[in-house]
Amino acid sequence: MVEFLSYDFIQFSLIVVAIIGFVSSFFGVFVVQRQMSFLGSGLAHSAFGGVALGLLLGVEPLFVALAFTMIVGLLIPVIQERTKLASDTSIGIMFAFSMALGILFLSFKDDFTTDAFNYLFGSILAINKQDIYISVILLVITIYSFFSFWSRWAYATFDVELAESDKLNVRRDNYVLSILIALTIVISIKLVGIVLISAFLVIPAAAARLVSGTFYKMSVMSVIFGVVSALFGLVLSYYLDIPSGASIIIVQIGIFLVCYGLNKALSLDV
Repeated sequence: MVEFLSYDFIQFSLIVVAIIGFVSSFFGVFVVQRQMSFLGSGLAHSAFGGVALGLLLGVEPLFVALAFTMIVGLLIPVIQERTKLASDTSIGIMFAFSMALGILFLSFKDDFTTDAFNYLFGSILAINKQDIYISVILLVITIYSFFSFWSRWAYATFDVELAESDKLNVRRDNYVLSILIALTIVISIKLVGIVLISAFLVIPAAAARLVSGTFYKMSVMSVIFGVVSALFGLVLSYYLDIPSGASIIIVQIGIFLVCYGLNKALSLDV
């Protein structure tokens, strides 16, 4: 373990993965409770278009992916409102369009294999000091959103009509939530990977829902599961020499199965 902690990239990764585990699990409770899992998957794969464009242009892919994903996150509700299509249809349209653009951009670049693999499946070797600074900023924004928006988001999660009747700007709040989820996805890509980041948003929150009686407890348990699984999964990825994203998700599945067993044993109603 001493040798494990002696590497700079491991120290960087532990900090980043703990923050990402906290943030993604915090927003994950809203993704799960609002049945928005497909949104997380859609935004994650939309980021692929931005990453591919960044690789093609030779600039930092995450900066391009951030702008790309936020635009998609804002376009999805616009398409839904203006066309009256179901939300999953709007997400599916942008999902397919972004992936097609990503594949097109990569086809113009000859030497993209290693970089593309890291962004698709995650790699602790890709983490640097810049990622720490960005992750800390995301953590500060998330903590601020807890005090400013959590109660409003929770209210609208369980009764959107009553929230609107109480003069809450639900539409604006939903835009803010979508943007923050998009931001979380993009920052998590290097460590977890585009393919698996949607699971990172869903599994800890789903596990927490199985063993929590209130939404607040669900939020707390989700964050705990997210941070613990992220740290433990990162350690496993190093010693087993496997992609960090896959390792973390496997640990999260283990936590989910334990919670499922507890739910059945205690006959909890979820």
